[in-house]
Amino acid sequence: MDRFVFLLSTGLARGAVLALFALSLVIVWRAARAVNFAQAAMAAVAVYAAFAVTAASGSYWLGLACGLATGALLGAAVERGLMRRLPHRTPLPGMIGAIGLVMVLQAGLAIAFGPEHRPMRAPFSERPFVIGGVPVLSPYDLFVLATAAAVMGALALLFTKTSLGLRLRAAAFAPETSRLLGVRVPRMVTVGWTLSVATAALAALLSVPTELGLSPHAADLLFVDAFAVAVVGGLDSPLGALAAGIGVGMLSGLVTGYVSASAAPLAVLALLTVVLLLRPGGLFAAGEARKA
Repeated sequence: MDRFVFLLSTGLARGAVLALFALSLVIVWRAARAVNFAQAAMAAVAVYAAFAVTAASGSYWLGLACGLATGALLGAAVERGLMRRLPHRTPLPGMIGAIGLVMVLQAGLAIAFGPEHRPMRAPFSERPFVIGGVPVLSPYDLFVLATAAAVMGALALLFTKTSLGLRLRAAAFAPETSRLLGVRVPRMVTVGWTLSVATAALAALLSVPTELGLSPHAADLLFVDAFAVAVVGGLDSPLGALAAGIGVGMLSGLVTGYVSASAAPLAVLALLTVVLLLRPGGLFAAGEARKA
């Protein structure tokens, strides 16, 4: 029982990071009706920027702020400089452009910083608290959970309680009507990309200290798991990203603890297959698909 509680608690922290990254995919999907396959590489660029600033200044918090700013600026630059210029009649040009961007960014990071893994320290201890003889969440896990909850809450308020959020949703689901009403749809798409990559950068920044370390491919596995989470929850559903992220994180933790780490991806794949067979739009998809 003690082991079960410990695995659930660690899975909860991992699930919060997955939910954040999945939410970033949901944001860009809702804004541009595209899956950004370069999300992991762009997040890695932001983490390297944070790593460099932290190493130069000695401040984790300054590095964190720089990483988020880098992610936001990179998201806006990629949307305006690349994605906006590609044909949009089919998704294929965007997918090819994103895959090409992955190659360029990861090669550039390897050239600039080297391909080896670099340790990145967490700002708080990773040693779990022991309550009643049972190890549970560590101070860093609590920081991850609090940060993820705060960001998700802020994004929920943005999309539901502000005029910017209303314009973002309108531009995503009814672009032609939005243009007639005076909404600058291209600008809203850029804002969507900006928020998306900044959120992905935060998820990667929270994940890297607990993984093998920082490398050009540090966020690749995170992207794969988060993409599965986004599909399971529904690409149109922020709530689905949250619920599926927590669920998949706990499932991975339990499978890793009771079976093996190599079996965890298979468990996620099995869950994804079942959901796609029974509910292709995702568990939290609307009854009738909305069209952009």
